[in-house]
Amino acid sequence: MKLKINLKFLAIVLGLTFCLNVPVVKAQSTEQGQKLDALLNMIQYAYVDSVDQKKISEDAIRALLKELDPHSIYISADDLKETNEPLVGKFEGVGIQFNILDDTIMVTQTISGGPSEKLGIRAGDRIVKIDDAKVTNIGIKNNDVLKKLRGDKGTKVKVAIARRGSPELLDYTITRDKIPLFSVDATYMASPTVGYIKISKFADSTVDEFKEGLAKLKEQGMKSIILDLTSNGGGYLNRAIELADEFLSNGKRVVYTEGRNSVRQDSYATSTGGFETGKVIVLVDEGSASASEIVTGALQDWDRALVIGRRTFAKGLVQKPFPLPDGSAVRLTIARYHTPSGRCIQKHYEPGDENYEMDLSNRFTHGELYSPDSIKFIDSLKYNTNAGRIVYGGGGIMPDVFIPLDTSMSSKYYDNLRRESVLNDFTYAYVDEHRADLLKSYTDVFAFKQNFTLTDDFMSKFMALAEKKNVKKDEKGYATSEKLIKTQLRALIARDLWNTNAYYVIINDINPFLIKALQAFDDHTFEKMKIAGN
Repeated sequence: MKLKINLKFLAIVLGLTFCLNVPVVKAQSTEQGQKLDALLNMIQYAYVDSVDQKKISEDAIRALLKELDPHSIYISADDLKETNEPLVGKFEGVGIQFNILDDTIMVTQTISGGPSEKLGIRAGDRIVKIDDAKVTNIGIKNNDVLKKLRGDKGTKVKVAIARRGSPELLDYTITRDKIPLFSVDATYMASPTVGYIKISKFADSTVDEFKEGLAKLKEQGMKSIILDLTSNGGGYLNRAIELADEFLSNGKRVVYTEGRNSVRQDSYATSTGGFETGKVIVLVDEGSASASEIVTGALQDWDRALVIGRRTFAKGLVQKPFPLPDGSAVRLTIARYHTPSGRCIQKHYEPGDENYEMDLSNRFTHGELYSPDSIKFIDSLKYNTNAGRIVYGGGGIMPDVFIPLDTSMSSKYYDNLRRESVLNDFTYAYVDEHRADLLKSYTDVFAFKQNFTLTDDFMSKFMALAEKKNVKKDEKGYATSEKLIKTQLRALIARDLWNTNAYYVIINDINPFLIKALQAFDDHTFEKMKIAGN
């Protein structure tokens, strides 16, 4: 029998118990904790049915946090390690990227320096057995593969590999190790003098990765830079501060945080920035949040960067992890962060308001993604940048130059190709068959970009796979999306041959954000916006 209980009430008393170590509420929480203990004892010893007390406790915690704000969350002990991995920047495993193609695990890339690369495992290898158990043609899923291949450092896993050109299976015993997770997706010269760096999240290694990329771009003659933070959901606050410091001169405030029980803390730029002079453009969109908004807001407030894109997500709340006795944790909102001009960019929310989660879809419905005219800021939240330009708090970072959502190349036909994984499956198979010849013909992604063309035979085979996957060719839809489809195909091939960086080298040819950014360096936009570039 499923126990139905007033979770809001239980959450209140439970919530006060895990604050026992906070001096401000200690006296109250002792009394409330006794009430909770009494209630749980009543349920355990007198309730008509057996009850999973762990479950009702966890449900109560979640219910309480939902009544506070949208970003305070509970993380169970089982989920905590996996949740932390993307930010810590490392996991433990065998060091491969893979795709499931025709019900078979295919290695698409080995991670540099990882245990699989050291053993000679290659892109294109097919894993047919793991620890002597068959893993082909059994309907295996991505999560199943992760569970089998990930594990603690020093543990071993056996794999049997089928390799093109090898008549027999190749057996490997892989000793798992720490595998780095990278947060800088792309670093390359977008023009002879303009560098491009895309950061996907603010993780432990982000600033080190950025500095390494920055040094390489400088060696290649970079004078200006495009920092792409689109769809970057944030991460560590301290890494955002350190990244902003790379662009701001000594003594300039980057951000300050303040909360009811958190003393105001101001963070300032130091004298060690790697790009304190030279023009900067920051790209953002509705998926840019938290740490991304800290960097963008600081550079905008100091008129250090031209911001191009769409209004950011608007998350201005700081979370701190608090461990619980069973190994679980609560990430509790403890403060709000403010940009140098004083604006808090957190959007409005009501405790427990589910509409908060619908904000992005509401932006689409209201037409904001197509035109900035529908965006209304509150005059009382008006601030000024260092040069006197008007900016607003309470609703994210509004870019200096707006880029509308571009649907001109979209079609139902293209959506169906993506939904059925036709683009990915075809390029995986194509690279698997032609990898050696392609790498021999093209020394790097730039040679590939300039010289590789999609032949009629190539496209015919692509269409044949689409038909096989029940995606019927729609002439009108194909005409609308032809450029997008062909660019995606070339970009996916480049990714499979080299890495994610190669993907962006190709796909950015049709990226309206990047196209506008490159134009802005030459059309006096910086001067019009009073952005000096230093």
